[in-house]
Amino acid sequence: MALYEHVFLARQDLSQQQVDELVERFKGVITAGGGSVGRVENWGLKSLTYRVKKNRKAYYTLMDLTCPPAALSEMERQMGLSEDVLRFLTIKVEKHEEGASAMMQKREERSERGGFGDRDRGDRGPRSFGDRGDRGPRSFGDRDGGDRGPRPQRSFEGGAE
Repeated sequence: MALYEHVFLARQDLSQQQVDELVERFKGVITAGGGSVGRVENWGLKSLTYRVKKNRKAYYTLMDLTCPPAALSEMERQMGLSEDVLRFLTIKVEKHEEGASAMMQKREERSERGGFGDRDRGDRGPRSFGDRGDRGPRSFGDRDGGDRGPRPQRSFEGGAE
């Protein structure tokens, strides 16, 4: 049987209990199709980058699935019909991850791997906002003459007097 990671987004106006009922319903579809569900992580109510079906937030849920493709397609079909599910994504994986997913790890644990904030700037020193170094002020094309020289003076001749 194939291994999958499946994430779905449920509407923001549902309660956590209703989201759990959705998970149980979809677990039933997978087990009826001959598969099994591993870990289930509720990531909670999170803000969406853009509105999806008039929702600004959604409940995120991750499920590790071990099932035949037919059971997965039946679950996705039922998710597509459900008004409570906004979006879903299924990815086929080689093996399931051990432990908590990246979304469930504490921020401190993730920052131990290193990020942008702890980069060594070397001999450049700290950078401050608006510090342009020795580059000087910005030039906006031919507004200040630029490399094309000053603009020619325009005259309007032949107009009505």
